[in-house]
Amino acid sequence: MIEVENLKKAYGAEKSVDGLSFTVKPGMVTGFLGPNGAGKSTTMRVVLGLDAPTSGTAKINGKRYTRHRAPLREIGALLEARAVHPGRSARDHLLAVGSTHGSTAKRVDEVLDIVGLTKVARKRVGNVSLGMGRRLGIGAALLGDPHTVMLDEPVNGLNPDGIKWIRTLLRDLAAEGRTVFVSSHLMSEMALTAEHLIVLGRGRLIADVSVADLIESSDHGVRVRTPRPDQLVSGLQRHGVKVTSVERGLLHVTGMTSEAIGVHSLRAGIPLFELAPQSASLEEAYTELTRDAVEYQGTTTTSFGEAA
Repeated sequence: MIEVENLKKAYGAEKSVDGLSFTVKPGMVTGFLGPNGAGKSTTMRVVLGLDAPTSGTAKINGKRYTRHRAPLREIGALLEARAVHPGRSARDHLLAVGSTHGSTAKRVDEVLDIVGLTKVARKRVGNVSLGMGRRLGIGAALLGDPHTVMLDEPVNGLNPDGIKWIRTLLRDLAAEGRTVFVSSHLMSEMALTAEHLIVLGRGRLIADVSVADLIESSDHGVRVRTPRPDQLVSGLQRHGVKVTSVERGLLHVTGMTSEAIGVHSLRAGIPLFELAPQSASLEEAYTELTRDAVEYQGTTTTSFGEAA
């Protein structure tokens, strides 16, 4: 379990993390989301004791990282996959990491097999692909068989098979009762992998919510088809509902549930041929949630140098 309580981290006058509190629970994959500059990397570094907090606490399984006698058995982390000596082989790198905690050569070989690097175990790390480097970083995180796993952008550089592999791995780790905390900008992967989300914006907590609840909270309206659209529009607008005509007989309604629309239509004697809530994607719900927290926003252009 990861527990962050009233965490603050400032670099001079700049507040990277400002009064942040959340808990990452075991038994599920928790996604860590937020726009660039939201404070995700800083938070992860503080959890691992790489940065000292200005105030507040970050604990792993009840203790600060530096208080654990064998921290790699408590939390395995990947923050920077390329933080490896390029002249070492993948196996030698894991042997060196494992030597700090008494990991055996047998455990190193087990981990190489888990991350799919057995065939290139003797190859120098400087000569492997970005995806292979990412797998090695994940292997180092798993080396101590930790209770908690924290990965920053684990799918970067992986091909489709690799992305499917890491998705399955994360789910399996959570199913074993481990705490799994994953930062990512790929909403499509978070939708398929995570059950819960911690969302930051400008160093503050925006949401601590399940994936399902976040998507459900985003109102993307109801698709309605009727042979009497004008009568239905007139009735709904009296309730302050926004109605957009998609085409003759097909409407898009926001501000009223499908159940309420159905009841209104029944009472008004208006037949309906279609009544379907429009589900938001996680990406749409996330974009709506973090709209005011985006620090860097580009300008839509029709051509280079010409604003739309």
